[in-house]
Amino acid sequence: MGRFELLRVGVVGIGALGRHHVRILSELATAELVGVFDVDRSRARAVCGEFGGQAFDDLASLALEIDAAVVAVPTTDHAEIGCRLLESGVHVMVEKPIARTLEEADALIAAAKDRVLAVGHVEFYNPAVQALLAMGLPPGFAEVHRMGEFSPRSLDIDVVRDLMIHDLQILQSLDSSPVKRLSAVGVNVLTDRDDIANVRLEFESGLVANLTASRVSDQRVRKLRVIVPGIYLSLDYQQQEIKGYRLRKGARIRDLERLDIPIKNEEPLKCELRNFVCACNGEDVPLVTGRDGRRALAIALEVCEQIEQQRGSTRAFA
Repeated sequence: MGRFELLRVGVVGIGALGRHHVRILSELATAELVGVFDVDRSRARAVCGEFGGQAFDDLASLALEIDAAVVAVPTTDHAEIGCRLLESGVHVMVEKPIARTLEEADALIAAAKDRVLAVGHVEFYNPAVQALLAMGLPPGFAEVHRMGEFSPRSLDIDVVRDLMIHDLQILQSLDSSPVKRLSAVGVNVLTDRDDIANVRLEFESGLVANLTASRVSDQRVRKLRVIVPGIYLSLDYQQQEIKGYRLRKGARIRDLERLDIPIKNEEPLKCELRNFVCACNGEDVPLVTGRDGRRALAIALEVCEQIEQQRGSTRAFA
């Protein structure tokens, strides 16, 4: 895998998120935005008119001109498009979830070979998350609330694979031990898929985590609370800050002191794309790899299965 003076990058899929990928790639000094491809040609031309690059008529033509690509199409098309690009010798970052199924995720991983395959778990690149990971503290308990107002985007998947999967991946980064026990409930409110889900995970390490995700809330909440023996940490994804407290050392009575955790705020998507470009150049940077994305998907699918089993049990008693 060679090093590029200026990585030539394309974007496939110019929806709400794809447009932001184009915007940031057009600003990165280490990348050249070559162009985009979208089945909606007028949308592709419009975004190129705003940020530069060429609107290509087909995927194959774009693949011939680039070194790397961001795939921001619906989840149902991740495996097909990602594999075509990887087999063309192009590095790929595919949006989360990596694919619909584990079989499709495996196909992407196999197609990557010596190419970079990254997965767009953007919250992993949140400066507050990176600061928490850098602390290296093994959590004993975690609580996550990820709630947002209803949006017509990503309705091809449920709230677990749309929103909760961010936190499943981050929990895996905090604690790499296997999940030994899982219970979950979910409900569909405005769509025919689960819009609200609550999950309890127990890891082999002893970590217990409670997660709630909703895409039909009246407010936007993005918080992760972590308990380590003697330490309490509250991470706010939106504010990119961590409030921490610990028992004061040497105190005669139990007394808390504030932990000062410096964080330099930055747009997570920009961090993610910058790291992807660096990884394509062989640099060792924090990255959600294809295997990381597959592991997050595996737990998400197990959560969905548990929800269906719980729903079946509820019907049985109705």
